[in-house]
Amino acid sequence: MLDNAANQRLFATAQPLRLVEEKPSISVVGLGYVGAVSTACLSSLGHQVIGVDIDMDKVDCIANGVSPIHEKDLGKLLHEGLTEGLVSATNDLRQAVIDTDVTFVSVGTPTAADGGCDYSYIDAAARSIGEGIKLKNDFHVIVMRCSIPPGVTMGFMAPIIEEVSGLKAGVDFGVCFNPEFLREGVAVEDFYAPPKTVIGADDPKSARILSRIYEAVDEKPIITSVETAEMVKYVDNVWHATKVCFANEVGRLCKPLGVDSHAVMDVFVQDTKLNLSPYYLKPGFAFGGSCLPKEVRAVAHIAQHLGVDLPMINSLGKSNDTQIAEALRMAKETGARKVGILGLAFKPGTDDLRESPILEVIAALNADGVKVTIHDAAITVDTPLAGQLAYVRHGSSGLQALAEDLPKMLRDDVSDVVEQSDALIITHNNELYQDAVLTAGNTPVIDVVRLFSDVPQTTAYSGIGW
Repeated sequence: MLDNAANQRLFATAQPLRLVEEKPSISVVGLGYVGAVSTACLSSLGHQVIGVDIDMDKVDCIANGVSPIHEKDLGKLLHEGLTEGLVSATNDLRQAVIDTDVTFVSVGTPTAADGGCDYSYIDAAARSIGEGIKLKNDFHVIVMRCSIPPGVTMGFMAPIIEEVSGLKAGVDFGVCFNPEFLREGVAVEDFYAPPKTVIGADDPKSARILSRIYEAVDEKPIITSVETAEMVKYVDNVWHATKVCFANEVGRLCKPLGVDSHAVMDVFVQDTKLNLSPYYLKPGFAFGGSCLPKEVRAVAHIAQHLGVDLPMINSLGKSNDTQIAEALRMAKETGARKVGILGLAFKPGTDDLRESPILEVIAALNADGVKVTIHDAAITVDTPLAGQLAYVRHGSSGLQALAEDLPKMLRDDVSDVVEQSDALIITHNNELYQDAVLTAGNTPVIDVVRLFSDVPQTTAYSGIGW
């Protein structure tokens, strides 16, 4: 599978292709919320669109230019599309595929009995699509728009289409994953002004065709792998759910304190440098420092004193501890009895060790008899620890446990750490440590900070979340 950078290079360097007609004709399978909106909006961009569903009530609505759901401006767009001869509907998916260039799949993926996704509608749609493209000579693009776990598009749907059609995905027909980000009530508005347009594709021709369809509303779609696009949809929605729960927990905490929770959050959202930004939103190591751990505990303590249940905020410490435990597990899995640590402070550019998460890993390794050597560009044997120890006497057990041994573990030269270690754990990202890893040979490297945008494809390298 191509990584994101490779995908971007592939599509950026692909030669101009002889595409389908100026406005590709489109079939939309599944006329529920996403499908009905897609049918109307794509037709408004000048595409011939055939809506497909096994529910004849929905088919009749679309065929008569009537919205099957309550959604602002949807009925108007469907009526205009019908009047202009751009919208039609049927329950014959195979024929709709034959009659169009691109098929959007928006069928339901309800929760299965085991809590996962029910793929039965995808299965049925894939078989009909396979029957349709089998009877065509043209390159047809299938665009999955359902919410599904990563791997389902290429690992489940595409093989069924290949089996039924006798054709090869990426060669004889294209497959994309194109998540939708439509909010109910303003879905039409969101279609024309999307927060982002994500196209997951493993072949450049399909990416180009789908990009061309969307160019009227977004000239710069994000091109990535199919699996990344699948996961983005889940991550977006889980993040939105997280925001709802977080805001609600803030409200539950503020009320008994007599604080206006809306006033608090009105101020909170004005910070677009830290609070509403990419900052803190990259997978890496656990949080630490003088503020975050202490204040998460403080809020949990306040809530407990008030008798207010804040399960999400209360779970932050547990989640953070789990990330620390994962780094320790990875270190122990190497079997190394000499481990080097590159980066000691809770973040680069400071000598602040207060609740630095790597201290807990070092303490556990040290207690297990593992020889640990450490390098940090901002810390030496002369760095004072007394004040930091007093500050975290009820917080950082790792710093307390290492108070005597830590100075003996420090090295001034990073090469000394590399040479004396059977495994390395990297917690800071800088050129010095990147170079050290690249020259470490077969020494196992545990990267908890993402040193490189392109992950090294060697057995010696392990990332904590990539």
